[in-house]
Amino acid sequence: MGAPLLWLLAAVLLCARAASGTAGFIKSPLSKKTLVEDSVELHCEAIGRPIPEIQWWFEGNEPNETFSQLWDGARQDRIRIHATYNEHSTSTVFISNLTISDSGTYECRASNDPDRNHLWKSPKVKWVRSQANIIVIERNNIWTAIDVSSHRTLLTCKLKEAISAPIEGHRWLKGDKVLKEDKSDSLTTEYEVVSDDRSGEYQCIFLPELAGKADVQVKGPPKVYINKKSEYGNEGDSIVLTCKSSSYPSIEQWKWYKENEGEANMILVNDTEGRMSIISTPEKTELHINSADIKEDPGKYICNGTNSEGSDTAVITLKVRSRLAALWPFLGIVAEVLILVIIIFIYERRRRTDDIVEAEPPRDEDGGAAPL
Repeated sequence: MGAPLLWLLAAVLLCARAASGTAGFIKSPLSKKTLVEDSVELHCEAIGRPIPEIQWWFEGNEPNETFSQLWDGARQDRIRIHATYNEHSTSTVFISNLTISDSGTYECRASNDPDRNHLWKSPKVKWVRSQANIIVIERNNIWTAIDVSSHRTLLTCKLKEAISAPIEGHRWLKGDKVLKEDKSDSLTTEYEVVSDDRSGEYQCIFLPELAGKADVQVKGPPKVYINKKSEYGNEGDSIVLTCKSSSYPSIEQWKWYKENEGEANMILVNDTEGRMSIISTPEKTELHINSADIKEDPGKYICNGTNSEGSDTAVITLKVRSRLAALWPFLGIVAEVLILVIIIFIYERRRRTDDIVEAEPPRDEDGGAAPL
C-alpha cells in the first residue's frame, strides 16, 4: 500500500503545482558515464500554467568555469536541442562525438515567469533547476584485425594493455543486432562471420561497456534486403515499398525500376504530379506510390543499391486490389445468410401446411364429417 500512496501523493502535488502556475519537473535528466567519440542524450519535462520555457546550461570541470547556456548547433554543430511545448514542456539535448571537455554538469532550467528573460527586471519566480553529470573517459587502446579467406571472415579485437577493472565478458554487434556474447575475462575476443553478407560495420565491446569498445569495418559489395517479396494494396491507397542495406561502405546510390515484360525496365524517378516519390538514405530507400492505380501500378519493382565495392538488387511484387475486393467476403456472408433464411422460411411454411392437413378431421363419402 505504501508505494501506491506515494505515487498518488506525488500526482496530487504535481497537479496542485500545475494548477497554481508554478513550473515544476515531471522528468529530470539522468547522470551518465560514457566514452570519447560516443554520443549522449539528456531529457527533461516540466509542467506549469502557462507552459514553462526550458533551457539547457553547462558547467565544465575547470576550476574557474561557470555555467553557460547551450544552444542548438553549439560546439561545432555537435549539440542538438529539440523542444516541444504542447500540454507541457519537453526538451532533449543530444551531444555527438564526445570529447573529454564535454564532461561536466548539465542543468535543465524551467520557468514560466513573464520576466524570466527580461534584461532589467528581475523575475518574480526563480528558474527551477535539475542537474545531471556527464563523465567522458578515454577509450582503451584496442587492436583490431580482419582475416578474410575464401570460406570465412574472422574479426579480432584485443586490448593492448590490461585495465584496472576485471573484464566480465564480450559482446559483438552489427548495427543494433547482438551477434555474440560471452562471459570470458580474456583480453582478446573473436567473431567469425559465416553469412554471405559479411560487409558492414561491426562493434566489439569489452564488458562492462566502459572497459573498451572498437569498430571493425569489413568492406564488401552491398546486400539489399526486403521485408516481404510481395506487397498488397487497395486501389486509391498510398503504398510504400522499402529496401534496406547495412553494408560497408554505405550505399552511394539507390535506383528503382519497374519490370516491363519484353521491354527494357523502366527507371522510376520523382514525378512532377507527386504520385510517385523516392526517399533514400545510405541505409534504406522507399518508393512511395500515392493513389494506387489498379491498371498501371501492379507488377515487379526492382531496387538497386551501389557502393564502391559493387551493387545488388531486390525484387518486390506489387498487387493492387479493387476497392470492392474488401466487400466480396461481406457480400458472400450476406448471400449465405439470405439463402439460409429462405431455406428456413420454405421449411417452416411447408411444415405449417403439413400440420394443418393433419389437423383436419376425416370426411365420409358424402362429404360430411365422419361420426365419432
